[in-house]
Amino acid sequence: MAILTRRRAVFGAGAVVAGTLAGLGVSWLTPGFEELAAVPVYAEDGVAIRGTDPVAYFKDGMPVQGAPEHALEWNGATWHFASAENRAAFEADPERYAPQYGGFCAWAVAEKGKLYSTQPENWAIVDDKLYLNFNDDIETRWQEDVPGFIAQGDARWPEILKSKT
Repeated sequence: MAILTRRRAVFGAGAVVAGTLAGLGVSWLTPGFEELAAVPVYAEDGVAIRGTDPVAYFKDGMPVQGAPEHALEWNGATWHFASAENRAAFEADPERYAPQYGGFCAWAVAEKGKLYSTQPENWAIVDDKLYLNFNDDIETRWQEDVPGFIAQGDARWPEILKSKT
């Protein structure tokens, strides 16, 4: 299984405490760690994955902020890209570049069957598919059993959307 990932190496004490409490269900200390409505794509204010260019994860090996001038409407959201070239690549094959589970937190989809927001810096490409997670703590949990979480997420994703709409 090919895995490319990026995790932050340094944690501030506050981030560790907040992440631990969020894992225990104390969501009020960690903004965004709350269940979201079931829609096909995680899109704040209609912009998918916080405006990050999904193609850049594959081409540049890191998250790159997209620009509105290279925007594209797909699957009910506006996607931003860093260049016209990346926009064209996505338009030609959106399923190849779009994150799994609509860009919602892959761990939450798999483990809890729920939809949570994500951060562009918490990502992994596994077998040529992009997965995003909520924060460093959740990404660490995800890394404990990537194949298992993917299998669970793949099974739960269709049911999550079906049951919540």
